[in-house]
Amino acid sequence: MDNAVITESYRCVRYFCTTGSGLEPFLVEEVKRKLLAIDVEFIPGRVFFTTDAAMESISQLKSAERLFLLLHRSPPIRAPVNQAKAASVVQQSIVGDSEVWKGALCTWSRLRARLTDVKTTRKRKREEGQDEEEDKHTETQPSHPRDTQSGVSEPQTDSEQPKTTFRVSCRSSGVVAKRFSPQDLSRLIGSAITKQLNWRADLKEPELEVNVYLSDDHCVVGILLSSHPLAKRSYIKHTGLRSTVAWAMTSVSNMKEGAVIIDPMCGVGTILLEAAQECPNACFFGLDSDVGQLQKAAENVEYAQLTDRVQLLQASAMGIPLPSGSVDVVICDVPFGRKFSCGSSMAAALPEIVEEMERVLRVGGSLVLLLSLQLSTLLKKKILKDALPCPATTAVGSPASDTLLSSETDTCVTHTHSENAQLSDGLTLRPFCSLHTHSIHKVSLGNTDAVIHTYTKTHGH
Repeated sequence: MDNAVITESYRCVRYFCTTGSGLEPFLVEEVKRKLLAIDVEFIPGRVFFTTDAAMESISQLKSAERLFLLLHRSPPIRAPVNQAKAASVVQQSIVGDSEVWKGALCTWSRLRARLTDVKTTRKRKREEGQDEEEDKHTETQPSHPRDTQSGVSEPQTDSEQPKTTFRVSCRSSGVVAKRFSPQDLSRLIGSAITKQLNWRADLKEPELEVNVYLSDDHCVVGILLSSHPLAKRSYIKHTGLRSTVAWAMTSVSNMKEGAVIIDPMCGVGTILLEAAQECPNACFFGLDSDVGQLQKAAENVEYAQLTDRVQLLQASAMGIPLPSGSVDVVICDVPFGRKFSCGSSMAAALPEIVEEMERVLRVGGSLVLLLSLQLSTLLKKKILKDALPCPATTAVGSPASDTLLSSETDTCVTHTHSENAQLSDGLTLRPFCSLHTHSIHKVSLGNTDAVIHTYTKTHGH
């Protein structure tokens, strides 16, 4: 069993974060790099890690949705056929040792207090119009955590233990879901918590929320640390693309300080705002042909206090008003779906749009695109076709095929080039010989899936 890890000498705590499907590898890399986390593991939709980092740093994770204190993670529950006995097994498996819960409550209270301090400081600084980077939190910066033993902080006595209100949020799948509805499971677990811990259930305004995830493969129990999702950015006024996906796109773009970065279909500017937070000394340009979108983008830029770093222009992605080879990074969420009513028209225009992006990109620069599954397939066929040996790509060592990272299988898949110059819809495609595929990641946007394509420009025309 994987219990919450808290040791008073080094303040190492075991957490987990939820994240969108396909973003787990991004979050794994982020907690290792930013928090120096150890014992990092993930299952679909959840990443587990141990760190002694300040709560201020943890609350700034960009690829996470919500943050939890891990109470325990154990093998899946094997419930008996008898319904009454099955209910008892579920209760005992979830609640278990009451001392673990009491100790976890002490840790949760301490972390919540620090998180509240962080939020108060950020709100005050935003109201004062000051840059958050000037805020030096009193907590120490993360050092590499030492190996710790499973355990919890010293629990308070019953007389000292604060009375707390709670509710249970339960998600289940597989055999358990067939036996019990989420509501039934919440009631069963809530009843056991009330009986064993003397806590009081409050479905409307509880002090804490117990989160339970049960499947045929996993049993995870945690306590929500903040009702405010990490994915809800304090610096964005008008929301567009999911902020976690926008950040993931910036993380694979190879941005550097002093770089010139453009989004030729910027919409409300979500990607630009995420990029500007990560790369404070770069220059950003946002283009869009829609005046209404640009107005919202301008409001977002002003709200985020980035007017001196982000410039907005009304222009078409098929005619970017910048010289050839003048841009270090092109990053773009290519519109698709019913919201934009541009499925077939975008498929027809995509080759010309990518060709224009390729033109303004410097040699060695990065192109990052978010595409629908249909547009992804179209572009992969085109890039693979155009990677066939041609006068510009006959240098020694040129790959005969592109090796792509498949997020669906977590393996490298080698794609053999097609010699067909036309797609099934009859579109004749012009060459993109200078774009080399770096990675491809499938991610969830909630009600649909999309694909992040990353390319490097290897040479000029």
